[in-house]
Amino acid sequence: MEIPYTVRPRPDTGLANPKLGIWLFIASEVMLFGGLFAGYIFMRLGAEPWMWPHGWLNVPVGTFNTFVLIFSSVTVILSWEALKMRNFKAYKWWLFLTWVCGLLFLIIKLSYEWPNKFNHFGAYIKKEAAEKYEEYLGNEGEDGRLARGQAPRLFISGHPKAWSDVKDPSMDKIVLAAIDDENHTPKSAENDRAHFIPRDMVHLHEGHEVVLDKKDLVNGFGPFYPRLNTYLACYFMITGLHGLHVLGGVIVFIFFWGPGSKLYKTNPEQLCNRIEVAGLFWHLVDLIWIFVFPIFYLL
Repeated sequence: MEIPYTVRPRPDTGLANPKLGIWLFIASEVMLFGGLFAGYIFMRLGAEPWMWPHGWLNVPVGTFNTFVLIFSSVTVILSWEALKMRNFKAYKWWLFLTWVCGLLFLIIKLSYEWPNKFNHFGAYIKKEAAEKYEEYLGNEGEDGRLARGQAPRLFISGHPKAWSDVKDPSMDKIVLAAIDDENHTPKSAENDRAHFIPRDMVHLHEGHEVVLDKKDLVNGFGPFYPRLNTYLACYFMITGLHGLHVLGGVIVFIFFWGPGSKLYKTNPEQLCNRIEVAGLFWHLVDLIWIFVFPIFYLL
């Protein structure tokens, strides 16, 4: 039995069933990600300044991924246009570039950006123990954060000398062989603004190590996993959900590039409609990332 209105528009809506369905789906996705972005913004506005990190994400890599997705949105349009023109060879080529760009986005995210976070150690210092680590927090003194009317910093991060000491509950000390640059006391307001720029690790002088007592740390210290703070929880949840959308789109495009392209021989217009619907979904994925990039990477 043939399903009606898979190609021809419905008389009541003026849209074919697939296009009507994808627009309803896009509406639900807007509500989903709109709620997630709104929740993230409100949590950030309500957080203490020192609790919301800056410069933890690689802006050049994020920018590159942004251009990769934008380029893939162009190629999926060109593949749809090639089908309209009945140019099957061009359709295959442009759709191939589309799913390759999607895979490249996922590879960069999963093999570089995410694992890189797990190599960093972060910990919140208990307020009563902050004085012991003042040298690395920069709260006191004429140029300290308190003197400049800023919230005190109670977070320290860096590279541990041995990850086994971090994970071993029997160990009561954690030795940092390198600490993040943002832990140093800024000498002026101008230098303080520089904290918004991602910087490399600052290696301590030879023989100089930062020793943290685990009893001085708030529970939840460790690698930059979502449990470390709200920012990372939001980052991994939203980018992870977006990544699942990218993966779903890649799977659909690979199908229509491979076995699904056989539909061209029997009903090219229906294949064209399916690519149009998949392209609308892909534009949604691109648009979501356009919001993710500035909110997480730039602001």
